[in-house]
Amino acid sequence: MGSEGPALTIHVTGFKKFHGVSENPTETIVNNLREYTKKNGLPKGMILGSCSILDTAGQGAVNPLYQTLQSAVGTKGSGSSNSGGVIWVHFGVNSGATRFAIENQAVNEATFRCPDEMGWKPQKVPIVPADGGISRIRKTTLPVEEITKVLAKMGYEVTTSDDAGRFVCNYVYYHSLRFAEQNRIQSLFVHVPLFLTIEEETQMQFVASLLDVLTCLS
Repeated sequence: MGSEGPALTIHVTGFKKFHGVSENPTETIVNNLREYTKKNGLPKGMILGSCSILDTAGQGAVNPLYQTLQSAVGTKGSGSSNSGGVIWVHFGVNSGATRFAIENQAVNEATFRCPDEMGWKPQKVPIVPADGGISRIRKTTLPVEEITKVLAKMGYEVTTSDDAGRFVCNYVYYHSLRFAEQNRIQSLFVHVPLFLTIEEETQMQFVASLLDVLTCLS
């Protein structure tokens, strides 16, 4: 279990506002998470690493994204499981959602329904051309079905998903999964609803529970 042996380090990211979403709940969640866990405690055997807010942009924000991802590896050596392990958990908003969604995979396709915050609006463009065409899929190595099942038993409205969209969430997740594979760490993307749909306190509780589940399963 996660409470034995070297500590698991979990790094989290959220996003800033974007077209149609003037206040992104993931920015609030990630900005408040450290204070929330100080007050409510962290799971035994877990360290909360960096809490970063990403620009809601694709190509134009790749360099900062990789600097953020690389910073975690730099602090934990190779990030292999025998050094305690490293997991990146990325949070993004799905404004039409009524429940949380644990994303199983990302697709090597950028097709943005609206321009990102840097004005980029790709259509059927491979995210990483070196990976081949837009049908290439990368899956998380984390047990998405099991994570979802445990969270649902806790009473949360949560589902698994095989479709993270083709916008910035999928874009970031694809890069993160690729980076995770190369650096022997793990990555997960979670879509959350707006605070109007599920209130902030419940969302904070959900994120804390997710960290607990990830630590227990590591």
